[in-house]
Amino acid sequence: MTRVKRVVRLVFGLLFVAIGILHFVRPAPFVAIVPPYLPWPMALVFISGAAEMLFGALLLFRRTAVLAAWGLILLLLAVYPANIHMAVNSHLYPSMSATALWLRLPLQLLLIGIAFWLTRRDRPAA
Repeated sequence: MTRVKRVVRLVFGLLFVAIGILHFVRPAPFVAIVPPYLPWPMALVFISGAAEMLFGALLLFRRTAVLAAWGLILLLLAVYPANIHMAVNSHLYPSMSATALWLRLPLQLLLIGIAFWLTRRDRPAA
């Protein structure tokens, strides 16, 4: 694994662990953005927070990093429809600007792309 990829993996892992912890320490902002068509917003916040912490922590270890990256991809894909809902219905989320809600969509695709990159084996230098 290249040094750059190792650093990205560690930063990415710590980022997801930290965000996952926030789901438990300060759940209200996360509950507020759960789309109204989904049941049990608090439970969904806790489940997604636990998944973020788990996959983020597993990403910190080389042996479990690929599994963790695939888990993060699945998690990010699972919440993507909710982010689309938020962007399309920005009036339901007055605490966030419509621009920020739309910018979250390509940002999340970037996160998925980074996680996918972390699943790939490095090719030996030619």
